[in-house]
Amino acid sequence: MAAASAPITMKETLTLPSIGINPQFITFTHVTMESDKYICVRETSPQNSVVIIDMNMPMQPLRRPITADSALMNPNSRILALKAQLPGTTQDHLQIFNIEMKSKMKSHQMPEQVVFWKWITPKMLGLVTQTSVYHWSIDGDSEPVKVFERTANLVNNQIINYKCDPSEKWLVLIGIAPGAPERPQLVKGNMQLFSVDQQRSQALEAHAASFATFKVPGNESPSTLICFASKSTNAGQITSKLHVIELGAQPGKPSFTKKQADLFFPPDFADDFPVAMQISHKYSLIYVITKLGLLFVYDLEMATAVYRNRISPDPIFLTAEASSVGGFYAINRRGQVLLATVNEATIVPFVSGQLNNLELAVNLAKRGNLPGAENLVVQRFQELFAQTKYKEAAELAAESPQGILRTPDTVAKFQSVPVQAGQTPPLLQYFGTLLTRGKLNAFESLELSRLVVNQNKKNLLENWLAEDKLECSEELGDLVKTVDNDLALKIYIKARATPKVVAAFAERREFDKILIYSKQVGYTPDYLFLLQTILRADPQGAVNFALMMSQMEGGCPIDYNTITDLFLQRNLIREATAFLLDVLKPNLPEHGYLQTKVLEINLVTFPNVADAILANGMFSHYDRPRIAQLCEKAGLFVRALQHYTELPDIKRVIVNTHAIEPQSLVEFFGTLSKEWALECMKDLLLVNLRGNLQIIVQTAKEYSEQLGVDACIKLFEQFKSYEGLYFFLGSYLSSSEDPDIHFKYIEAAAKTGQIKEVERVTRESNFYDAEKTKNFLMEAKLPDARPLINVCDRFGFVPDLTHYLYSNNMLRYIEGYVQKVNPGNAPLVVGQLLDDECPEDFIKGLILSVRSLLPVEPLVEECEKRNRLRLLSQFLEHLVSEGSQDVHVHNALGKIIIDSNNNPEHFLTTNPYYDSRVVGKYCEKRDPTLAVVAYRRGQCDDELINVTNKNSLFKLQARYVVERMDGDLWEKVLSPDNEYRRQLIDQVVSTALPESKSPEQVSAAVKAFMTADLPHELIELLEKIVLQNSAFSGNFNLQNLLILTAIKADPSRVMDYINRLDNFDGPAVGEVAVEAQLYEEAFAIFKKFNLNVQAVNVLLDNIQSIERAVEFAFRVEEDAVWSQVAKAQLREGLVSEAIESFIRADDATEFLDVIRASENADVYSDLVRYLLMVRQKTKEPKVDSELIYAYAKIDRLGDIEEFILMPNVANLQSVGDRLYDEALYEAAKIIFAFISNWAKLACTLVKLRQFQGAVDAARKANSSKTWKEVCFACVDAEEFRLAQICGLNIIIQVDDLEEVSDYYQNRGCFNELINLMESGLGLERAHMGIFTELGVLYARYRPEKLMEHIKLFSTRLNIPKLIRACDEQQHWKELTYLYIQYDEFDNAATTIMNHSPEAWDHMQFKDVSVKVANVELYYKAVHFYLQEHPDLINDLLNVLALRVDHTRVVDIMRKAGYLHLIKPYMVAVQSNNVSAVNEALNEIYVQEEDYDRLRESIDMHDNFDQIGLAQKVEKHELLEMRRIAAYIYKKAGRWKQSIALSKKDNLYKDAMETCSQSGDRELSEELLVYFIEQGKKECFASCLFVCYEVIRPDVALELAWMNNMIDFAFPYLLQFIREYTTKVDELVKDKIEALNEVKAKEKEEKEMVNQQNMYAQLLPLALPAPPMPGMGGGMGGGFAPPPPMGGMGMPPMPPFGMPGMPPMGSY
Repeated sequence: MAAASAPITMKETLTLPSIGINPQFITFTHVTMESDKYICVRETSPQNSVVIIDMNMPMQPLRRPITADSALMNPNSRILALKAQLPGTTQDHLQIFNIEMKSKMKSHQMPEQVVFWKWITPKMLGLVTQTSVYHWSIDGDSEPVKVFERTANLVNNQIINYKCDPSEKWLVLIGIAPGAPERPQLVKGNMQLFSVDQQRSQALEAHAASFATFKVPGNESPSTLICFASKSTNAGQITSKLHVIELGAQPGKPSFTKKQADLFFPPDFADDFPVAMQISHKYSLIYVITKLGLLFVYDLEMATAVYRNRISPDPIFLTAEASSVGGFYAINRRGQVLLATVNEATIVPFVSGQLNNLELAVNLAKRGNLPGAENLVVQRFQELFAQTKYKEAAELAAESPQGILRTPDTVAKFQSVPVQAGQTPPLLQYFGTLLTRGKLNAFESLELSRLVVNQNKKNLLENWLAEDKLECSEELGDLVKTVDNDLALKIYIKARATPKVVAAFAERREFDKILIYSKQVGYTPDYLFLLQTILRADPQGAVNFALMMSQMEGGCPIDYNTITDLFLQRNLIREATAFLLDVLKPNLPEHGYLQTKVLEINLVTFPNVADAILANGMFSHYDRPRIAQLCEKAGLFVRALQHYTELPDIKRVIVNTHAIEPQSLVEFFGTLSKEWALECMKDLLLVNLRGNLQIIVQTAKEYSEQLGVDACIKLFEQFKSYEGLYFFLGSYLSSSEDPDIHFKYIEAAAKTGQIKEVERVTRESNFYDAEKTKNFLMEAKLPDARPLINVCDRFGFVPDLTHYLYSNNMLRYIEGYVQKVNPGNAPLVVGQLLDDECPEDFIKGLILSVRSLLPVEPLVEECEKRNRLRLLSQFLEHLVSEGSQDVHVHNALGKIIIDSNNNPEHFLTTNPYYDSRVVGKYCEKRDPTLAVVAYRRGQCDDELINVTNKNSLFKLQARYVVERMDGDLWEKVLSPDNEYRRQLIDQVVSTALPESKSPEQVSAAVKAFMTADLPHELIELLEKIVLQNSAFSGNFNLQNLLILTAIKADPSRVMDYINRLDNFDGPAVGEVAVEAQLYEEAFAIFKKFNLNVQAVNVLLDNIQSIERAVEFAFRVEEDAVWSQVAKAQLREGLVSEAIESFIRADDATEFLDVIRASENADVYSDLVRYLLMVRQKTKEPKVDSELIYAYAKIDRLGDIEEFILMPNVANLQSVGDRLYDEALYEAAKIIFAFISNWAKLACTLVKLRQFQGAVDAARKANSSKTWKEVCFACVDAEEFRLAQICGLNIIIQVDDLEEVSDYYQNRGCFNELINLMESGLGLERAHMGIFTELGVLYARYRPEKLMEHIKLFSTRLNIPKLIRACDEQQHWKELTYLYIQYDEFDNAATTIMNHSPEAWDHMQFKDVSVKVANVELYYKAVHFYLQEHPDLINDLLNVLALRVDHTRVVDIMRKAGYLHLIKPYMVAVQSNNVSAVNEALNEIYVQEEDYDRLRESIDMHDNFDQIGLAQKVEKHELLEMRRIAAYIYKKAGRWKQSIALSKKDNLYKDAMETCSQSGDRELSEELLVYFIEQGKKECFASCLFVCYEVIRPDVALELAWMNNMIDFAFPYLLQFIREYTTKVDELVKDKIEALNEVKAKEKEEKEMVNQQNMYAQLLPLALPAPPMPGMGGGMGGGFAPPPPMGGMGMPPMPPFGMPGMPPMGSY
C-alpha cells in the first residue's frame, strides 16, 4: 500500500544519536517519555548525566551532570523527578526538582526499593515496589501514600507500565514474565486492575492496557472503559485478543457493551507480543504496538480492526500519547523517535473502500470531523428523510462530518415538512438535536430565533446565548432588537456589528462605553456629533467624554480648541476650564494659545481659579505679558510680579505691600537678579523704612548668598539702620565664619543696647577679631564688664583685663572673674596685680578666697619669678592642714623649708608627697648630699648618678647601686662609656658587697658583672666570696658560677676548682665543659658524680676512643653503658661487635639500624641471633619479617616453614614480594602458598617454569593481570593449550583484549589467536570487542570467513574499527556492507563506484544513493552509470528525482550526447517546470515531430526559450508545427508575427483569436481589411464579433458600406446600439443623484454656519476673539466673528456623521 494513501502516517521526528545520545543508553531503563513534550535520557558514561529533550526544540537538548538510577520529566511542566539507590541498602531516595526555578521541591527516602515509577498525572507520581503501589503528590509536604498491594500474579514480574483513568478511580498495573516452559520465547503478560472506591483488585492476563472514555447514546455521563491486549498460549494454541470493557457501569442507564477482537500476528511474528497501548481520544481509536514494531489500529466503539502495518524494523520499547494530533510517539532501539498520526484525508476512504465498512467510515467521519464520507452521509440523510425518520435525519445532520448537512437547504427541507397535530415540528426536532450537540451556525441561529421571537419566548434566547449555543450575527441582532434592546446589544457586540453597537450605546446614553468599545474593535465613530449630543443634556458628562477622547491612543480625534469653543458657546466656563486643565497637563509648546485662553477666561470671571492654576505651575507656554496685565487688574499682585519682565513694571507693583503677603513677596525676590532685587529693596526702604524693614530683613536673610552679605550690610549701613543690621546679621551669624561679620554684629548689638546679646556672642563666637573687639569694648566702656571679660578670658588678654579693671577701680569684677569665671587664670591675675603694685593684703585675700580651686604650680611660678614665694607660706600651710596631697603644694613648701634651712633632711626623708626630681634639682646647688637624699627617696637613678659623679660621691653611688639591684642601672654604670666605672667597681668590691648581707644583692651584682662581660673582675670577686671563708662560701650558685666563669675566661683553673669544690651542679657544669671542648674535665665531672652514661658518651662522641669506652663498660657493667658502646660500634661499621654489645646490653630498641647494617654487611647469621633476642622483648612485624628474610638468605627453608606455622606478626605479603623481587623464588613460593596469594604464587611458579601449577594458581586468583602474565609466559613457552585457557579469561575484559591480540601477533601466532577469539565468541560475557577483533583478524589472515562473520554479528561489531581494517586489506564488498550498516552512505556509494567490479549491485546502489548526504555523489553516480550501466540510468534517476538538480543532469547528458537516453526521466520530472528539462524535451519532440506532445508541453510548462523554439519551428514542413510557432508567438505577445503565420497558413480562426487577445485596434482593423481584400465575407462577420471589444464601430461600418457588406455587419451594429443605449441611461441616472447630493450638502453647510455664529453672542465681554486667518493678531479694532470650523485646521464638519456611515436616523 502506498504510504500516501495509508490511513496512518509515520514520520521520524528525531533520532537520539543525532543529538549526541550514545546508542548503548537507548534502552527501557535509560530512556523515559511521559508525554509528547519531553524525552529524558540517563547517561552513565563518560560521566553521569541526564539529558532533557524538549520536543518543541529537539536539537537543543539540556544536559545536566546528575547521578541517578532513573529520571522522569513531568508530562506538562519542567519538573524533574530523580531516583537513586542509597549505597549499601535496598532503599531508594526520591527527589523532585523544578528546573526553571532551579530549586528542589521535595524529597523522600523510601524504605524499600522502587522497581518502577511513572507520572500518572501532572501532579502525582506512581511508585511501584516489590510488594505495593504508592502515590506521591508533588503538592505540599506530603509523603507517598500506599494505595494497594500487588497481587500474586505479578510476583517476579518486570513492571512495564502503570496507569490511572482521568477520574483517578481505576488503576492498572502491567508486568511481564518469562514464557511457559514449552514456549519460553513468548513472554507472558499479567495485569492487576484496582478499584479505588471498592478497594478491590482483579488479576488478568494482558501485555498492554489503557483507559478510555466513551459517551454511550442515551447516557449523559461518559463511561470509563478499560482496553487491554493479551497474547497467550493454551495447549500449544496461541490466542491474541483485544478486549474493551466498561468499568463501574451506572445502574439504570445505557451501558457500553463489552467488545473483543482478535489480534492477527503474521507467521514471522509468532513470538511477538504487545508492549504498549495508546488511545486516540480525538478519533476514538486504539493503537496497539508490539515489541517488533507492528501497529494494530482498532475502533474504540466497535473494537473493529482498521489497520495493521509494521512501523519499525527495530524493536520498540517506549511509547507516549501525542494528544494534540490524536496519535502517539514511539522510540525504537535505533533511537528513532517516530510519530504516528491519522491521515485525515485518507482514513475514511480507506475504511469505506478497502475495508468496505460503510458504517465505521461514517462513524469515524462524524467523531473526528473527517472528510471522505460526504456522499455516504448525504445519501443516508436522504434515505432517512424519505422514510420520514426526521429525528434520525436530524441527528445525522447534526453529527455530519465538517457540517456538510448543516446548510440552508437542510433547514428548508425540515421547514417544508407539514406539521402533524400533536407532534413536535420536524424543524424544532432538528434545532433541538443541534442544541444538544453543540453550537448553531449563523443561519441556523437566525431561523431558530425567528421562531422563538414569533412565540415571544425571549427567555429561551437568553439561555441559549448564555450557554453559547447561538452564533451571533448582525441580522440576529436586528431580529432580537424588536423585543429586547439589551439582548440585541449583546448580540451586536458578539457579532462585531460595530455601527450597530455604537448606535445602541448612544441610545442608552452610555457614551463612555463607546470609546472603550471603539478602541477594542478599531472603529472610528463621529466624535464631534457625539460630543454635541452629550453637551445638550449633560455638561459634566460631556467633560468626561471629552477627557476620555483626549486620552485615546493616537491623539484626540477632535481639536482641543474646537471642544473648548463648544463649551464656551454655552457659557460653560467651569466645564471648559476643567477640560482644558486636564488636557493641558503635558504642558506642550503647541498648547500655548489654549493655556492663555483658559487663564484669560478665569482672570476675568473667576480670579481665584486663575490664581490656583498659576499656583500649580502647570503651564509655561502662555502669553505672559498679557496674563501679567490681567493679574494686576484683578489685584493678583504676586502673580503680576511673577509675570512682569521689566523693572519699571515690577517697581510699580511691588510697592503695594499692603496687598501682598510678606512671604510671597520674599519668595518673589528670590526670582530677581541681584541688581534688580537691591533696587527694589532700596525703593521699599525709601517708601516706608519702618514698615518695610521687616520684609527687607527677611529677604536679606533668605537670599543672602545670592545678594551678597556685603551688599546687604552696605544697604543697611546706607540707611544707618543698625536695627536692620542687627536682625539681618543675627540670622547669618551662626553660618558665617567671617570675623568682620561677627564684629559688626557685636557693634550693632552694642549700639542698639543688646548687652545680653553682646555678652552671648563674645562668649560663644569663635570667629570675631579678639584684639579689635577688646579695643572696641574698652573704648565703649559698657556698664557691664562681662563682654570684655569673655573676650579677654577666651583669647588670653587676662593681664590687659586685670590692668583695665584695676585701673578703673572694678575690683568687684576682678574678684568675680577669679572666683566664678576662671579660677585657673588666678596666677596671671596675681602676677599682674603684683606688677601693678597692688597691696599684699588684697592679693592674699584674693588667693585665700579661691583656695583649693587655685592652680598651685603656675601660682608658685609667678611668685617665684618675682621672688615673692614667701607670700604663699600661709596659703600653702593652710592647704597642707586641710590634707592636701598635691605634689606642687609640697614642692613649694619644701623649697621654702630648704631656703630657710629648717631641718630639711627630716622633710626630705619623711614627706611622701613632694616630687623628688623637682626638689632634688632645687637642692643640687645648695647641698648635693640633700639632693642625693631626695633622689634616693624617689629612685631617680640618672639624676643620682650624675650628681654623685659630678661631686665624686662614689661610695654613696656604690651603696645605692647594690641596694637598687636594678639590671638597667648596673648596665649603665658598668658600661665601658662610663669614665667613672673603675672607681665604682673598686667601691663595690671593697665596700658595698662586703657590707651586704643580702644574697639577692650579691646575685644581682654578680649577674651585672657577667652581663657587662667582666670575667676577670668577676673571678676576682667570686674567689674573694667563695674560696675565702665568708657567709657565701658554700653557696651552690656561686660555686657553679665560679666554675662556669673559669671555663669561659680561664680554663686552666677549671680542674683545680673541680677538685676543690663539691657543692656545684655536676651534670649541668659537665655539659658546659663539653660545649667548651674541655672533654677530660667533663669526663672527670661525670665520673665524680657517677654519671656513667654521660661519661661514656664523652669518651665515644668527644674523645672518640672506643677502646677506652669498652674498657670503661667492662669496669661499670651497666646495660645503658653497653648500649651506648654498641651504638657507637654500629656507627663505626663493627656490626658483629655491635650485635654482641647489644646482646650484652639486652637492648632491642635499635633493631631497625641493626637490621639495616647487617644487610649491608651480609652478616645474616649474627642477625638471626640478634633478632631471636629481640623477639623475646617485642612483637614487631618488622622483626619477624626480617627474621624470615634472614633465614631465606642463609637457605634455612625448613626454619621458614617452621617459623610461619608458629604464632608470629610478620608481614608475610611484604616478605613474599621482597623474596620474589630478589629471585628467592623457592622461599617466596612457601610464603605465597601459605598466605593464599594466588596471583603472586602464579607469577612465582612461572618464574620456576611450573606452568600447570601457575594456571591453577591464576584460576584461583582470577585477576586480569595474573592471567596476562601466565598467558604471555605460556605463549613464550609455546604452551598454547594453557595459554588459551588463560586467554579466555582475559579477552572478556575490553581493555585487555588488544594487548593479548598484539602479543600473539607480534610472535606470529595467528592461528592460535584466531582459535582463541573463536572460542571467546561462545563465552557468556562475550562483548563487542571480541567480535570486532575476530573480524579484524579474518580481514588480515582469513578473508574468506569475513563476510559471513560480518553478517552474522553485524549488531555486535565495532563497525568503524572493522571499516579501517577492511579498507587496509582492500575487501571492498565487505567494506561497502559495513558502511551501509553504519549509515555511512556517502562512503558506501564512493566505495561502490571506485571499486565497482567487486562492490557494485544495482539494487543495493539504488538504496544507498537515496540516503547519501553529499549532493555531488548524485552526479558522480550519473557519470558512473553512463559509463558502466547506461541501460539502468533511468531507473537510478527516477530514484534520485527528488534530490538532483535536473538542469545539471540534462547538461551532463547533453554534453555526453545521450540526451535521448533519459527521456523517460525528463518526462517524469517535467512537472517541476525546469527550463533545461522543458527545452530538452521540446527539442526531442521537434526531432520526433510529435506535435501533440509538444503543444501539451508548451501549455503545461512555460519555462523555456519560447521565441527560440518558435523561430525553430515556424519554417517546419509540418503545418501543425508551424501552427505551434504561431501559438508560441501569441503567448509571447508577438501578435503581428503570430497573425502573419496564421494568415500564411489560412488559419483565420487562430488569427482572429490572436487579434482579440492582443487588444490592438490597429491589428484587428488590418485583419478586417485583409478579409475584405481576400473576399472572405464570412470571416469578416466572424471577426467583428470575435474582436468586438477592439474594433471601432465607425471603421467597421465604413468598411462594410464601402465594400457592400452591410448585411454581414448588421448583427454587429444591433449589438453596438443596444450596449450604448444602456450606458447613456446609467449616466443620466448618476447625474441626477449627484445634483441631489450637492443640494443636500449646501443646505447642511448653511445650518452649520448659523450654529457657529452663536459663538460671539455667548462669549464674555472681557474675552478677545481668536485671531482670524489672514488678519492681524492685534487686540484692538473690535471683535471679529469667529471663522468657520474649516479655518481652524479641520475640514468642514460633515452632516451628522462621518463619510461612509449611514445617517443616525437609519438606526
